[in-house]
Amino acid sequence: MTGTASVDHTSVAASAPAEAIHIENLHKTFGQLHVLKGVSLSARDGEVVAIIGGSGSGKSTLLRCINCLENPTSGTIRVNGEEIRLKPDGEGGLMPADRRQIERIRSRLGMVFQSFNLWSHRTLIENVIEVPVHVLGVPRAEAVATAERLLERVGLAEKRDVYPAFLSGGQQQRAAIARALAIQPRVMLFDEPTSALDPELVGEVLKVIGDLATEGRTMVLVTHEMKFAREVASHVVYLWNGLVEEEGPPEQIFGAPRSERLQQFLRTVS
Repeated sequence: MTGTASVDHTSVAASAPAEAIHIENLHKTFGQLHVLKGVSLSARDGEVVAIIGGSGSGKSTLLRCINCLENPTSGTIRVNGEEIRLKPDGEGGLMPADRRQIERIRSRLGMVFQSFNLWSHRTLIENVIEVPVHVLGVPRAEAVATAERLLERVGLAEKRDVYPAFLSGGQQQRAAIARALAIQPRVMLFDEPTSALDPELVGEVLKVIGDLATEGRTMVLVTHEMKFAREVASHVVYLWNGLVEEEGPPEQIFGAPRSERLQQFLRTVS
C-alpha cells in the first residue's frame, strides 16, 4: 500500500459546474454557403464565453442557432442538459421537432441583439414586461415591479415611461439588456451588443455587461471589443472560416496565441 492519495473522480465531476450550453459538430449552410463547418463548444454555469473572429467567420450564426433563430444543417445543441430535438425539413436541413420545446428553451435564454430590437410603439417599461406578462404568464404587478428594478439596475429608472425613439443608442441597448433579464434567463446571449453604437456610448453598455459577469451570470458573448473580452471572459473562442481555430483562457488567447491566424487577427484589431 502506498501513501499516494487516490482522486475521487465521481466527487470531482459532481462538484464541477453543470453545462449550460453544449454544442457539438454544428454545421449551418445557406444554399451553397457553408457558414458553420463543425463547431463544438460549451459554457458551464457561471462562465463567460467570448466568441471572437473576423466578419463572416460564423459568430452571429452560431449564436442564432443556440437560440433557435436559425436551424442548423446538422449537429447537436443542448441547453441546460436538454437536447433540442430536430427533424429533417425536407430540403436537406433540420427544423424543430417540437415547437413547445423551442418556446421552453427560449424562455431560458436572454438574447441581446446588435440593433436593440425594442418595440418602438411601447415605452421602456412596456418593453420589459411584454414577454413575462404575455408569454410567461407572470402577473402584471409582479412583472412591473421586476421591470422597475431592472431599469434601475441599468441606470434607466427615470426613463420607464419614455419611448425608444427618445433615447440614445446606449440607453436603448441598456433597456434591451433589462428586457432580456426580465425572463430570468439561465444564460444570456449577446450578439455584438456595441457594434451599432457611437464610440462614446460603448462604455456604458460594456459596464452593464461587465457587472453581470461579476455577478457570476452565465453568458455567451459575440464581440469585437478585444480589451473587454480579455477582462470579462473566462473562456475565449476564436472562429475562423466557420471553424474553431483556437480556444482557451483569455490570458492564453490574447497573451500567447498559438495559431498564426489568431496572431494576425489580433494584430489587425489591436
